[in-house]
Amino acid sequence: MGKTMILLLRVVIALALAGSLVVQTVIVPLLWIDLERAPTWFRVSFVVIAVLGVATMQVFAVCVWMLLTKVRRGSIFQPASFRYVDVIIGAIAAAAVLAFAFAAILAPTRVAPGIVGLVCGASLVLAGFALLVVVMKALLRQAIDREAEAKTLRDELGEVI
Repeated sequence: MGKTMILLLRVVIALALAGSLVVQTVIVPLLWIDLERAPTWFRVSFVVIAVLGVATMQVFAVCVWMLLTKVRRGSIFQPASFRYVDVIIGAIAAAAVLAFAFAAILAPTRVAPGIVGLVCGASLVLAGFALLVVVMKALLRQAIDREAEAKTLRDELGEVI
């Protein structure tokens, strides 16, 4: 991965994190005000899910940033990378659960059933993304194993020569 691509990804992540802070500090309080006529259980649930949903994106972004740092340093193929991948999987899975919880709190309201179905579908897609990252983690594990095997073979060849 080239330096330009890493820089571009970091700019996108920085903008996403800045936007998420705006959402948490400006939009969520405005949501709270807009929902003043809604039942308290709905109002609290909606705002908590919104804040936690944004937090999952922030965790995801920070972990991707850290993995990009490892790519830039050439140290991505190390077991320490699994920690970030595991957190990414957890963040995506948490976002899937939050999306499903959001659908559950929308269901008893006057929101169209199709909207609830769409949110459930989004939850399913997020769960699929988490599974996709699990597959990519397995690929990373294979790459790390191959890297270690290649290093061992190079060392043995160096001893022979």
